[in-house]
Amino acid sequence: MSDEPRDPRIGRRKAMAGLAGLALAGACDSRPRETAVASAPVRRPRGDNPMRQPTFYLPHGGGPCFYMDWTMGPADTWDRTAAWLGTLVADLPERPKALLVISAHWEEERPTVTDGASNTLLYDYYGFPPHTYELTWPAPGAPGLSARVRELLGGAGFEHGTNAERGLDHGVFVPLKLSVPDADIPTVQLSLVRGLDPEEHVRLGRALQPLRDEGVLIVGSGMSYHDMRGFNRSASLPRSQAFDGWLAEKLPQAEGRAEALKHWASAPEGRSCHPREEHLLPLMVAAGAAEGEAGQRVFGDEVMGVVVSAYRFG
Repeated sequence: MSDEPRDPRIGRRKAMAGLAGLALAGACDSRPRETAVASAPVRRPRGDNPMRQPTFYLPHGGGPCFYMDWTMGPADTWDRTAAWLGTLVADLPERPKALLVISAHWEEERPTVTDGASNTLLYDYYGFPPHTYELTWPAPGAPGLSARVRELLGGAGFEHGTNAERGLDHGVFVPLKLSVPDADIPTVQLSLVRGLDPEEHVRLGRALQPLRDEGVLIVGSGMSYHDMRGFNRSASLPRSQAFDGWLAEKLPQAEGRAEALKHWASAPEGRSCHPREEHLLPLMVAAGAAEGEAGQRVFGDEVMGVVVSAYRFG
């Protein structure tokens, strides 16, 4: 049981997250819609390993947007995203043994993993209602997974570090509170690497690929559009549509995807959608961890005047 305040707004958002019909509205393509679109869940043949997990790149919204009355646009702005996030784990063919999350909101000089037996939360957002600083998501840590991540990174030639004190930031707990409401899956967070080199982050994901066969779900948490000055501006919608269309073309490709992602800034409107690319780089890790496997756009919506999308790989 959660010990957070029994705020009716929180309860309403949780209920919306269970409305799977909103998130499973039909076959998804690259065209923008005014309402959410998503494909039916991918049923990957599991072969000899029923634990094998896909990877995801998901939009984590704006601050604690799913747990408050939204006032920076229509009240239902984030409802469809919340509904889709509520289906994320439930629709997997096998429940993950653990979660490894790469959030846009943590950067270090070298890839660094949380290493505590328990997790605290880092309320790294500002100016939101007081009750959003009392949210809870007490998912346990996973020191064994943290050690395994370091083993894989070291084997791939990465210097790496640990942090047993840092809390899970809002790029982790805000979306996953909807996906895993009981907070009963051990969770570890992995940082981005300063310098924000896309090729390095694809290589980082490639090193982590064996985790998928060990029942670990790798989640990249960011936003496929992230220009803070561009939200709710008329010029931003066609720009986001252009970049979203490029993603929809390149990400499903099992071959050549890493090379395309290396040059993302040359994509149509790439840099205008990401003046700073920290919200895009979790995608590189998720894609790298499923190298050689197809990707699929599994959710899309128009929020705050721009198109945002989610992808599943493998």
